[in-house]
Amino acid sequence: MSIRIFQISKKIRLRFLLILVFIGTCLLVGVGGYNAYKPLPEGISFAGQIRPVDEIAFYKDLTWVDAEGSRHSQQEIFDKVLNMINGARRLVVLDMFLFNDFIGKEQAPYRRLAQEITDALVARKIKYPEMVIVVITDPINTVYNGIINPYFKRMEAENIQVIFTKLDRLRDSNPIYSAFWRIFVKSFGNSPGFLLPNPFGKGRVSLRSYLTMFNFKANHRKVIICDAAGEYSALVTSANPHDGSSAHGNVAIYFKGQAVIDLLQSEKAVLDFSGGPTLPFNTTMKLKSAATETTVQILSESKIKDVLITALNQAGAGDKLTIIAFYLSDRNIIFALKKAYNRSAAVQVLLDPNKDAFGRVKNGIPNRQVADELVKLGIPVRWSNTHGEQSHAKMLLVEYKQGQSMVILGSANFTRRNLNNLNLETDIAVYGPTTTALFMDIRKYIDLLWNNTDRKKFSVDYIDYADKSFSRQIMYRWMEATGMSTF
Repeated sequence: MSIRIFQISKKIRLRFLLILVFIGTCLLVGVGGYNAYKPLPEGISFAGQIRPVDEIAFYKDLTWVDAEGSRHSQQEIFDKVLNMINGARRLVVLDMFLFNDFIGKEQAPYRRLAQEITDALVARKIKYPEMVIVVITDPINTVYNGIINPYFKRMEAENIQVIFTKLDRLRDSNPIYSAFWRIFVKSFGNSPGFLLPNPFGKGRVSLRSYLTMFNFKANHRKVIICDAAGEYSALVTSANPHDGSSAHGNVAIYFKGQAVIDLLQSEKAVLDFSGGPTLPFNTTMKLKSAATETTVQILSESKIKDVLITALNQAGAGDKLTIIAFYLSDRNIIFALKKAYNRSAAVQVLLDPNKDAFGRVKNGIPNRQVADELVKLGIPVRWSNTHGEQSHAKMLLVEYKQGQSMVILGSANFTRRNLNNLNLETDIAVYGPTTTALFMDIRKYIDLLWNNTDRKKFSVDYIDYADKSFSRQIMYRWMEATGMSTF
């Protein structure tokens, strides 16, 4: 009798265990599925109208190695940002992904960008106490509440509003993991800890910092909006006020006009779902609408991809396409690029070799795998000649045979995570005659990187980092498809 009872009891326990596994699996699948496809917060995935500009300029940060092997940097972007801050009287809105002094294992000289920008904002607030200064950023800068960020602490002490983006309101880019995190980890929150080393720099953090990091999601935007002399101006860039990134190659567009209001509107959306303040829209500020041949459009999230795909699909014989990218992995972008090449568009692609990450060595995924695919088709590919820093620009230039051009650049890498409504991203698209100063400056910049003029070695041949590994090709495809990656 006792043996039979034991057998029945064993069956009951097994059945109970199977029920628990079934319920747990349904819960994980349900939570994961919902958060991968849930409705976006209002105002996310934004496409502004195509608008004329009153003033527009291209800025760049360059790093190169001379004939003697010494590394040099020439920086314009944050000098312009500081100029904008120092000229503001009423409003500064700064939305930046990385805002810290983490340098990882990087030993090369770096610029103290986080300190410089903080000093400028604090000085402006002290001089003009009624001025509205709002800093929007990503929780990565506190390692997801695992440390205190001294720059934000100083800003808050001077009544500068610092808003951390509520990333859990966004869709999950790594749903297999994030479902587990939302169910079992999120409710515990986080606080400064000492169990594990800070993955980005000095100090130690809690296990919960690591568990949050593995969600692989971000407010990845990089924009600044200011008033100046009675009008609004803005800058959209690929650069971060981050010490460890200060030698990176980056690009930016500065502009004035109606599109600045579109940019403010897109930032208002982030503030609205992150508990931020209401931005003052001063209707008395000058917003000219003079007729001009150069127009711009503000884009965020998946609307960036829409414009990229449209531009590639329209290119054909006689047109020229140039991509400069830190990451190029999105399959739709790659297919459209290959089709444009097959329609006889001239194509050149300059990629970061994906070997450097703040003193750490990377394995070349995804760019080396994508480059192998492009080169097999005949598309010319060169590598940025990096030495510890990254070629961090994300840009497509299209020069049409009819004499018109368009460029799109900003924060968004050409990847699934950056273009499919997962990260927060902001780009600007500019349209106009190829002969305008802006497009001539951009073409000069591209030629400099591609051709290594002035004895400055900005790029190297494809063969220098060619990788035909089948296993890494499979790994790239898996990582891109599932979100189980950092790109």
